[in-house]
Amino acid sequence: MANPSPRRLLPLLSAPRTGGRDAMTCRFRCGDACAHEVSNTSENPYFGDILSGTFSRRGALRAGALGTLVATVGVAGAAVPAVADSGRGSGSGNGHGNGYGHQSGLGFTSVAPNSEDALTVAAGYVSSVVVRWGDPVVPGAPAFDFDRQTAAAQAKQFGYNCDFVTFFPLGRDRGLLWVNHEYTDENLMFRGWTSGDTAPLEQIKIGLAAHGGSIVEVERVGRTGQWKLVTKGSRRYNRRITAQTRMAFSGPAAGSALLRTAADKRGTTVYGTLNNCAGGTTPWQTVLTGEENWNQYFVGGNGVPEAQKTYLTRYGISTTTAIPSGNRRFDRVEERFDLARHPQEINRFGWIVEVDPFDPDSTPVKRTALGRFAHEAATTTLTKDGRVAVYMGDDGRFEYIYKFVSKDRYIPGYDRHNRDLLDEGTLYVAKFTGDSPAAEIDGSGTLPKDGAFDGSGTWIPLVSGTKSYVAGMTAEEVLVYTRVAADAVGATKMDRPEDIERNPVNGAVYVALTNNSNRTAAQADEVNPRSANMHGHILEIVERKNDAGATSFGWSLPLVCGDPADPSTYFAGYDKSKVSPISCPDNVTFDAQGNLWISTDGNALKKNDGLFAMPVAGSERGRVRQFLTVPFGAETCGPLITADQLSVFVAVQHPGEITGATPDNPSSHWPDGGSSQPRPSVAVAWHKQGKKIGS
Repeated sequence: MANPSPRRLLPLLSAPRTGGRDAMTCRFRCGDACAHEVSNTSENPYFGDILSGTFSRRGALRAGALGTLVATVGVAGAAVPAVADSGRGSGSGNGHGNGYGHQSGLGFTSVAPNSEDALTVAAGYVSSVVVRWGDPVVPGAPAFDFDRQTAAAQAKQFGYNCDFVTFFPLGRDRGLLWVNHEYTDENLMFRGWTSGDTAPLEQIKIGLAAHGGSIVEVERVGRTGQWKLVTKGSRRYNRRITAQTRMAFSGPAAGSALLRTAADKRGTTVYGTLNNCAGGTTPWQTVLTGEENWNQYFVGGNGVPEAQKTYLTRYGISTTTAIPSGNRRFDRVEERFDLARHPQEINRFGWIVEVDPFDPDSTPVKRTALGRFAHEAATTTLTKDGRVAVYMGDDGRFEYIYKFVSKDRYIPGYDRHNRDLLDEGTLYVAKFTGDSPAAEIDGSGTLPKDGAFDGSGTWIPLVSGTKSYVAGMTAEEVLVYTRVAADAVGATKMDRPEDIERNPVNGAVYVALTNNSNRTAAQADEVNPRSANMHGHILEIVERKNDAGATSFGWSLPLVCGDPADPSTYFAGYDKSKVSPISCPDNVTFDAQGNLWISTDGNALKKNDGLFAMPVAGSERGRVRQFLTVPFGAETCGPLITADQLSVFVAVQHPGEITGATPDNPSSHWPDGGSSQPRPSVAVAWHKQGKKIGS
């Protein structure tokens, strides 16, 4: 049902924003990050004018990139054979011709761009809601009552603004869903909310409880691809993780003076996780969830010691203002959020957190060896010699792409050994080099003369255990102030690196670069080729010998997003009259055929966000098709295609989050329709006749 509510609302919020994201989303999701100065003021060069050095993509790297190798990739570290390549998979020019025998299996009709207040799926498919904000999670939790919310109830109910979704089977017809709860929008959660300065303390406590993550048990409906929440029985795995859950530090920085506070003099215990965006799973079946825009929750940055202010500024925290505008004021409930009183508390956020979904009594662990920044993704795979590699993005303008490789090997079934693998290894940051002359990269998005945005790259080591590779910084400092360390070694500034995933078929690594309206033409380089990049692009990385443990790679851009009619867009050379418009890629995943699925956030083409599919090989490489759209004002998160390919889960985040909307004047009534309040939810789509997703 289309939304009957008015679209043109009063401009109550007017902060500058990137892409098509509404100002209200900018305010609550990231603390108006785009309205602030870029925190990366390092003088790292832009690499568009540097030709590749001793290891060119045009040479041996490309020749072996996606050859007849066996790639050890995939969720849970399964070994998946890579398909044979004839030179196309690593990203060469026109997207037609050779391929590598790949058949995409995609056959659905694209969904037309729209602005409906509905979850619209491709013809032949249907969808339903699995779990909503406020649904009972822990047995004994009360039913949701919008006008009678309490913190005690929210701590047992499904949290707000769902993002990363992952699934753990419990047999054929049951499973566990882990879902991140990224942020709260108090303006839509409570009637009459004005600011954190004056809000009732109970509402602030509800906000703390609505962050974190949820583990819920789900069951299949009949023999279909539909899933629903299990509401009866013990539900013994169900759990809420919140901003107040007790957690432990592990790894080289655990116990560091940089992590110690008055309440935790050992620097080993922390409470809560904040702004959890993307994530991943481990081969030993645990969740990795990333803390992203955690900087916005603190006040008192002007009162920290002078020596700390440089580091705070690099992480986007004001050191001149006591209480930033729009702050939720968690400090009114817990004084640890006041940096003037507890200056080290902020160092305890910005990590990858590991959660065991099968043990509801386990203590989540913040893995310090993976570094501290605005974490997007924590995608694991195995190197050729069996070590664990973790790919991570830092979601900020001009931030970096990282990889961690464990010191020791994964041993299937030996959990006591495997649980420590993420505590010792090497943390790297990526440096990209283009292979075209600087004059051919002018910020317009025009392809260079060789017909492709491509080149080579290097993983630069930052730290291995207690050994720092960054001059003037200890290992602990590198891990706590990872952005500063990456600045120092000359990493490449990227256009908001978000989700990163490794293809289970060809072994290549794909990165969603959402956008960067701040990049100038002078700052354009071959890996970020457009100035004022409103629509983002997809980066494809092929590591040497297709090994996740390699320190050199080739790269290309198979997709430069936007309106296909815009000459600055690129769809791997595919006929642009036959593709869907796509803007602001955010999360990515793959089906069993190796097709890339892309969800979007902040569609700058002024239509609803959605989920798209694109083959990365063969004659249809670059053919983008829209599979679904989410409701008005929402963002598409997740996504997750089940192993049997009968279901695709998507997290519908912030439906109706439009400037001027309030509970008394909602912009969306999804998912329940009528006059109901919008509720962030996880939905599932499946084919009516039981066909595989995308067919």
